[in-house]
Amino acid sequence: MTRLSPGLIRDEGEVRCSWCGQHPDYRRYHDEEWGLPVADDHRLFEKLCLEGFQSGLSWLTILRKRDNFRRAFADFEFEKIARWRASSRVEKLLADPGIVRHRGKIEATLHNAKQAVALQQEFGSLAAYFWRWEPPASARPKRVTKAALTKLSHTPESTAMAKDLKRRGFRFFGPTTAYAFMQAMGLVNDHLEGCAARARVEDARARFTRPA
Repeated sequence: MTRLSPGLIRDEGEVRCSWCGQHPDYRRYHDEEWGLPVADDHRLFEKLCLEGFQSGLSWLTILRKRDNFRRAFADFEFEKIARWRASSRVEKLLADPGIVRHRGKIEATLHNAKQAVALQQEFGSLAAYFWRWEPPASARPKRVTKAALTKLSHTPESTAMAKDLKRRGFRFFGPTTAYAFMQAMGLVNDHLEGCAARARVEDARARFTRPA
């Protein structure tokens, strides 16, 4: 059997990025979601918020609570959340055992919903805004290996995105969080060379129509 490069595992006959381990729910997320390009505004807002909730926790913890978050936050329909009366809603959410009960992160989500409405009004969609930050091919590693990714906890594009969002009033979204967002939403393909999902994501990105 061929020896795998660092950062890869073979599980159930398929080679994957090792970060998904052998957890079935994490494996599905790796295979079916992570890195595929997203243009749906509510899914983009969801990821922006959940990246904030993940701070100090593992993504697996958040992933396993994601359905609870969707229920608690109206499926991340930011237009609806922006109309909520924040003071009473925060207390209700702090009493919800299905989500991460962190006052600052909950308040940030309600606050960011209002900023998302403003972004949508300015750019036509959140997708049009976020895809402006897709890095050019020339800025990407020639080969996406574990060693290459260790140098990419944040990038000039993710730093610029985070800085711009902060200027616009968004909370809980720094350069490292912004890069994790870019990886998950398909603005970059960081499945490692040799991972079976990498080609699927490349194909999806090639067919994807960038929002204008």
